[in-house]
Parts: sequence; C-alpha cells; structure tokens
Amino acid sequence: MAFDRPVLAGTPGLRFWKLLGTARDGTMSLGADPRRWAMFAVWQDHAALDRFLASSPVPAGWRLAGRETWSVRLRYAGGHGRWAGRDPFSGLAAAVPEPGQPVAVLTRAAIRARRLARFYRSVPAVDGALARADGCLRAVGMGEWPAARQATFSLWRDGAAIRAFAYAAGPHRAVVARTRAEDWFAEECFARFVPGESAGSWDGHDPLRPG
Repeated sequence: MAFDRPVLAGTPGLRFWKLLGTARDGTMSLGADPRRWAMFAVWQDHAALDRFLASSPVPAGWRLAGRETWSVRLRYAGGHGRWAGRDPFSGLAAAVPEPGQPVAVLTRAAIRARRLARFYRSVPAVDGALARADGCLRAVGMGEWPAARQATFSLWRDGAAIRAFAYAAGPHRAVVARTRAEDWFAEECFARFVPGESAGSWDGHDPLRPG
C-alpha cells in the first residue's frame, strides 16, 4: 500500500482515493486483517478507470499478490459530509435507485480521541445487529488508521432493507443518536451508491450475483 501511494497521486483522472485496511471478520472492531485491504476511488469518467486498470502497475500488483480480489463500479446516489476536509462527490449528479435494486453504503468518521472508548464499546452490539440484518449482502469495517479513522462499506438487497436497519429500534439507531448527542465525530461522510459492473469474488463469491 505504501508503494502504491506515489503512483496513485499522479494517476490522470483519479479525483479522490483512499487506501484502507480492513477489520477481521468484516466487523468494525480493533482486530485488523493484515491480508485484506481496499481502495475507494472517485474517477473523472469510466475511460480514466479503464486506462488505470489496463496500464497502471498498481492493479497489476494487486492481481499478482492477491489470492482473491473483488471490485465494483458505483454510481453516486446521494450523501453528505466531508472526508479529509473534502467532499469527494462534489459536482456529481445523484442517481436514483430503482425499487428492488441493490444499494451500496459507505460511512466514514474521524472519531474524537476522548470518544474512542465509547465508540468501541458500542461496536459489538452494532456488529451483531448488522450480521442479523435482513437484506445485508456483505459488510466490512475499514480504516485509514488503526483506530480513529474508521469506515464501513456494505451491500444491501435494496433501499428498503437499508431503511429497515437504519431506522428500526435497536443498537444501530441508539448509537447514531449518541454520536449526535455526545459529539463523537470530528468529521463524517455518508454516501449511497447504485452498484454496477462487478468482478471477482469476496469470500468465495460475488455478493451481487445470485447463487
């Protein structure tokens, strides 16, 4: 990941990017999985991404080193907040997911140091609720730093499944209320996406393809 950064910084058409470590077993806990990592990127257009995949040494290195890889192209479908002081989706028109269409969700937060203990005490209950959530196809906890710069990426059967999880009484709703009331985050970003073309496998299969 460290060697990829200078190349990514000079990649034409790459508007915004973050390399992210992941948590063990797809959770948001402090247990890191040193074998799995992710890249989130916003591209100028599909052509810029196609050129990167075809000719950059970065994805070539991923293919060489990776036992398993999975990628998905996402259309921005609305959100709010900032990431490292920027709006990664500035100027993008928001797509509208159709009923029954899969939806992806990205959340990211910079946690205040004095709130870290409270945040991580809340994680197990939310992880459990997410694992049981009807319609959650896959989820993974990610981070820029080992502790205080956290993100999650999740795939859902449709928007109705997301709303049922987000707004039903339970651990997730309670924690969201506490983050607001107790000012846990110095910065946060939330975005929804419509998944498009996907490739590869995630824990043995493509979660966006039935069967």
